[in-house]
Formats: sequence, structure tokens, C-alpha cells
Amino acid sequence: MSKFHKILVANRGEIAVRVMRTARTMGYRTVAVYSSADADAEHVRQADQAVWIGESLPAQSYLNIAAVIEAARTSGADAVHPGYGFLAENAEFAQACRDAGLVFIGPSPEAIRAMGDKAGAKRLMQAAGVPCIPGYQGEDQSTARLAAEAGRIGWPVMIKATAGGGGRGMRLVNSAAAFAELLQSAQSEALNAFGDATVILERAIVAPRHIEIQVFSDRHGNAIHLGERDCSVQRRHQKVVEEAPSPAVSAALRERMGATAVAAAKAIAYEGAGTLEFLLDAEGQYWFMEMNTRLQVEHPVTEAVTGLDLVELQLRVAAGEPLPLAQQDVRISGHAIEVRLCAEDPRQGFMPQSGTFAAWRPSTALRTEHALRDGAVVPPFYDSMVAKLIAHGRTRDEARHRLVAGLQDTVALGIATNQQLLQRVLSHEVFASGGATTAFIADHLDTLLAADAKTNKQAALLAALLLQLGERGWPSPLAHTLPNALRFSLDETVHAARVTPRGAGHFDIALDDGASTQVTLLALPGDGTVRFSCHGLVDQAFTVRDAADSVWLHFNGRAFALRNLTHVAVARAGTAGGDGLLRASMNGRVIALLVAEGDAVAAGQPLITLEAMKMEHVHCAPRAGRVAALHVAVGAQVAARHVVAEIADA
Repeated sequence: MSKFHKILVANRGEIAVRVMRTARTMGYRTVAVYSSADADAEHVRQADQAVWIGESLPAQSYLNIAAVIEAARTSGADAVHPGYGFLAENAEFAQACRDAGLVFIGPSPEAIRAMGDKAGAKRLMQAAGVPCIPGYQGEDQSTARLAAEAGRIGWPVMIKATAGGGGRGMRLVNSAAAFAELLQSAQSEALNAFGDATVILERAIVAPRHIEIQVFSDRHGNAIHLGERDCSVQRRHQKVVEEAPSPAVSAALRERMGATAVAAAKAIAYEGAGTLEFLLDAEGQYWFMEMNTRLQVEHPVTEAVTGLDLVELQLRVAAGEPLPLAQQDVRISGHAIEVRLCAEDPRQGFMPQSGTFAAWRPSTALRTEHALRDGAVVPPFYDSMVAKLIAHGRTRDEARHRLVAGLQDTVALGIATNQQLLQRVLSHEVFASGGATTAFIADHLDTLLAADAKTNKQAALLAALLLQLGERGWPSPLAHTLPNALRFSLDETVHAARVTPRGAGHFDIALDDGASTQVTLLALPGDGTVRFSCHGLVDQAFTVRDAADSVWLHFNGRAFALRNLTHVAVARAGTAGGDGLLRASMNGRVIALLVAEGDAVAAGQPLITLEAMKMEHVHCAPRAGRVAALHVAVGAQVAARHVVAEIADA
């Protein structure tokens, strides 16, 4: 037995909060670690103790193995749970815990090492009889050799970082002409994310299902699977929606895939929670992709349909206990769906967002995994996912309807998120029918991002009403009845309006499209809720002001950002974008300068690469000319809208 009493959770955010919840229930004390950016974060508040481990950048804090081990020593922790981030799949970290006399709540360093190298893992799985995608796993990493191997495999080809995860270091290549550029991009991202630019090549399976099997093993030779999860709905190889069971997997196929996964786990003497990931085609053929030697972000859907607490199973196995159930004891009940709420703006190319949540009100009808509260800060240094929302129902459709309703009721204001996109994915007829593959979002992106003209107009009317009221709240009975001209932006769209008070909470509102409507204010109870009537329909919204004095609205399941421009001077036509100034599109870190001062550049030419929330974003020249100045260096942190380069006339 490996008894322990105090657990250090080597992760942050909702991951750490989730692990701590079960640990406390089982009677363990918990220790958080935090960077300077997270000094007041929720996982720090919820732990019994917390230890500072460094500055804001992940490489200097949460991934600093020596600092985490020292934090365990300082706090007296005798076990370490790595969460489900990069350290959970780091053999060096697992070995360091072992060497320090700490119980590592996860598989052995040997198992992590065996499956952490995608090339080596494929060779092991092939030896164990697991079907693998044809490809190249050789040591020769020259561009010429990789290009030749890609041609042998046949287009399209997938480039994958051997040390990768989370979609980083992956590129789909459709032709020989594009191979060299995408290879360099994948290697660069892999080197920045994992410190290793090595890649493998695989034949790309077009529009497959992404199916994963949850396995659990103990040190006594027992191994079981807990069914499958369907993670097909993705964007840039990042999972967006996960569900269990898969609508594409029959009971017979589940049994075959489960047996394959268990055999793979036994082949490497695996211990703890692990996930075998497969691609499944329309004919029911499946191929091994990789094994994640950790608990997955999407584990709550498996918990919902099996009734098991997977973190509890991890802790029991790590303590040396045998698994408390056999394969025949596993039961799948109902259906569960999870969505990932991310701090990103889908309408701006899914640009990562950082900042402060002005208001956070999760739906009480859902299981919501998060580490948020009013005033919670989302730093630019970490992953963009801020919460997971999970619904369980007797049927898939019941779970889907519950999740859509819960998403609509969830208030997340102050930072742009993908909340509306998630609702549209769940409501789309292809997803509703169970037909979504990994190509779903790319195939239907225009529909998923299309403007909702009716909701936008209602929100504009509400915005005009709120600006008329200002901070006074309910207008005075003595308020004048003269029209009030307003100008405002609602989600970057500028509107003009004329509002005329008619007494008793009635207002005539004329928007710039020429239409005139009467809106009646019914209630402003003071908790941020606004109730109003328009065309006989009573509706309500939630509003809050942020620190910058902008107003955020939650209306009809969406968040809107409102800014009063009535007294802001209107810029002269023709001046926008012509000043030659390149501004950072988000908070981030400069990881590459692609030009030097004095270079001639064409409009749209890549100049600077920023990394934000673990993704790379190339910034291009706003016009043709000469690089007059570069105001940043590699490694520098920049804020959104900061001028990073100047382009002068050639």
C-alpha cells in the first residue's frame, strides 16, 4: 500500500478545483501551487494551503518540475496529483516525484515514457496487435526525407508532433506544394510548446469520428474500460464538444474497441487512468492514434453515464488498492454531453481573450466545472478554456436540450467567449441527428457564426434604453420628453438611435434603420436584471458595468458588449488602417520576428508571431512599404492594441 495524507495538485484553474473536490471528500488535505498571475485565483482560495512557484509564464511556473517538488516539500505533501495538463504526461516529472519519495497519482514513469513518444507508442501498439494508421515514425527528420515519406503515404497527410497534445504541432497537408511550409509551422509550434520539434506522419483519415476509450488499471493486474466518448466536434484539432456514449458506436463495436484498449493497457503494465484515442471511419474500421496517460478534460461525461468518480478511482489505485469493480460491473446509463467554454471570440477568427469576468452566473441545471467568480482574471498565459458545462439525460436528445437551455442561462460577461457558438453546434441538425464528424465545424462554420438579425435588433433596442437611463436607473417622473440622440457600439457594430421618453416607463426608440418602436421598462430591481416589453412580448436581460465603464448585456443566451459613443468624436473617413501601425491583436508573448528594420514588405506579409493561450498567431503587414521600426523583441510580453511595428512608405 502507498498511504498518503496530503495531496499537492500540480495544476491550476478548474482542473485543480475538480481534483481538490474529490480529495477533500475522501479526507485528504490539499495544496495548491500558483504563479504570480494566479495569486488570487479560485484554486488557490479553495486549497488548504498554497505555495507560490514562480512568475506568470508557464515555463517558469507550472511546468517547473523542481519548483513543484520543492513546493511539496515545503507544504509537507506526501502525494502529487498532476491534474490533466502537460505534467500529467511528463515522465521526468513522475520520476522526480518517485525520487523525492512522493506518491505520483498516475502511471509509472516507464508507462508515460512508452506512450509519450507517438512514434514509439505506434510501434508498441503494432506489436500488441492494435490497428494503427499507416505513416512514418523514422528518426530522419530532414525536410527532404519527410516530404518523400509524405508522398509515399499519399495525400492528404497529417503532421503530428511526437511529444504533442491538445492539437499543438499538428497540421493537415493536402498537397506536396504546401508540405514544407506547414512542416515548418508544425515544428515551430511543437518546439515552443514541448521543447521538441520531432514529428511523425500519418495518412489523414478524411472526416472520421474521434473516439476514445477510458481505461483503468491497478498494480494487481486488473484492467477495465468504462466505455467510449465521442470527441468528434473539434476546431483546429481542439475538442469543443464531447459525449458518452457515441451515437456511432454499437454495443458490439464498443466491446471490440474496449477489448483493444484494455489489451493495450496491459501490454505496458499500465496503472491508473488512461485514454486510448482512435479514429473511426463510416465503415466501422478504427485505428489507434495515441494514448493519453492521464485523466481527460472530458472525463465528466464518463462519470455521468457510469456513476463513478474517476478522481476517486485514481486516488484509490495510487494508494495501492485494487479496482473496486470488474468489467461486468460497468453499466452505461443514459447519455451525457459536455461543452468547453473558452475565452475566445469566434467572430474574430477565434482570437484568444484575456481580462476580467465582470459577472459569472453558471446555470444551476448543469454540472459546471470552473474556477470562476465575479472579478476572476483570465491571464493571457494559459489555455483558453475557462469552464466545462455538462448535462446528463435519459436519452441523447434529453441531454442535448438540457445543455442548450443551461448554456442560454449561463451568464459569462466581461470577456468574449464561444458561448453562442456552442449553442448553435448543439442545435444544428447534423449534430442533433448524431452525424457530426471531425469536419463538422469547418463544414458548417458560416452557419454557426451567422448573425442573428432579430436578436441583434432587440439587443440594440435594449442598449438604447439602457443608455437613456444611464446610471440613474428608473427615470424621474419629471424627466423631459424631448428626444435624446444616442450613438453606441454593440459588439463593435455602431448604431445611432433617438429615444423619446413618454412617461410611466414608456419610450419611443428609433434606430438608424428608420424603424420606430415603443419599449416599456417593467422592472429594474437592482440585481442587474432588466425586464421590458416590446411588441407585446415581455423579455428580460442581465446587465453589468465593468471596470472600464462598458456595459455588458446577457440577453437571449448571448453576451453583448455596449459602449456609449454619443460624446466620442467620429473618426474621419479613410484614415482607418492607413497609418502603417501594426498593433497586437491580443495579450501575448512575442515568439518570432520574421522581418528586420529596413526590410521591404508587401501588404499582408507575416511580420511577427505572438503566442497567446498556447496558440501561435501571425501578425501581418497592414500595408506595403518598409519596416520603419520594430517595438518588440522575441520573448517580450505585449498587451492588446500595443503597437509592435511601424510600416513607412517604401
